Amino acid sequence: MRTIGILSFDDPVIDGSRKILHVDMDAFFASIEQRDNPEYRGKPVIIARHPKENSGKGVVSTASYEARKFGVHSAMSAAEAYRLCPQGIFVSGNYEKYREVSQQVRAIFKRYTDIIEPLSIDEAILDVTENKMGLPYAMDVAKEIQTAIYKELNLTCSIGVSYNKFIAKLASDYQKPFGMTIITPKRAIPFLEQLPIEDYYGVGTRSAEKMHDLGIYTGADLKKLSQDECIQYFGKAGLALYERVRGVDNRPVKVSRVRKSIGKERTFYPFLYHEGEVEEILRKLAASVSKALKDKGMHGKVVTVKFRDADFNTVTRQRSLVDPIEDSADIYFYAADLWQEYGDVAKGVRLLGITVSDLTEITFENIRLNLYEDQKMKDSPVTTDDQSDDQEPNQDNQTEPEAF
Repeated sequence: MRTIGILSFDDPVIDGSRKILHVDMDAFFASIEQRDNPEYRGKPVIIARHPKENSGKGVVSTASYEARKFGVHSAMSAAEAYRLCPQGIFVSGNYEKYREVSQQVRAIFKRYTDIIEPLSIDEAILDVTENKMGLPYAMDVAKEIQTAIYKELNLTCSIGVSYNKFIAKLASDYQKPFGMTIITPKRAIPFLEQLPIEDYYGVGTRSAEKMHDLGIYTGADLKKLSQDECIQYFGKAGLALYERVRGVDNRPVKVSRVRKSIGKERTFYPFLYHEGEVEEILRKLAASVSKALKDKGMHGKVVTVKFRDADFNTVTRQRSLVDPIEDSADIYFYAADLWQEYGDVAKGVRLLGITVSDLTEITFENIRLNLYEDQKMKDSPVTTDDQSDDQEPNQDNQTEPEAF
């Protein structure tokens, strides 16, 4: 029963009429490098400049599953990644190639549906309630997409299959790499109740710790809170939390996502000739961009740095991220990394700029809890057998107790 003050209403009801896929490429950048460089296969690949090449500075964009076994992960400093995995193969990354492959993946999606919401360069949500192939079950569409990506692009993906965007996203993370998890309407509540709260999409480490302080360790614990309590503890995210933990998410898949950007830049005379000056300006620009993003309730997944030297030579470099950001420290982190990799004060710097693009509204899916500073199921849900990167999807071994 949901309550607002003294008023009471029935709990939200699950709408299981839609069929939604969340497709997430497995260690996308690193997997492309392993595919294109046979000598990298089976070895820990880290997408970042080697820390010995740039005074220990740099950020990891992504890491292969072999590298992840050593604790390497995206957004970690390259120096820390090297400490954890000194035998790792550091690759600067070819983002033009990654974008090209992303378009090839998108072309495969379009064979089945035009209702596609890209979330980033390596993931998208698809509405396959009615698909172009006329397949009756969403799990069959997911199998065909997973197989096509493997056979045609020699890459793997993990897919969550469900009736709404939130659960499909959770499901795609449930069994990686090369996995498929199917959460039907009947299985949604047990799945959400047994899931550790830190596995809920968007709940960060510190947010999870604070939830633990409130006695919330699983979805079942969260579900015990009334709607009033959810709003009291979690602010604007409270209502969405109340509904999501009950399996309700009626947001449609957005076909058209307008690419927007927010940026700030400054020109200088006299020109900048010292690294310390550049870093200080980048901090101020990051703070300005962060404020503009927060004022508009937006965050973005692409950070771009622009700089122009005294001879009017202009360089623009960008970094695509896995998760959207809006905090000034995060923006500066990636901007400074780009400057360290591509910038040069030798000729003098007459212009510096930072832009954050690929923007979306800050919604529940990031669960920025007002209360905090930041941010498997015992009876398992329906999942396919986990598969290694050198196997084809074995569709015959997938468990299908009920059609969806």
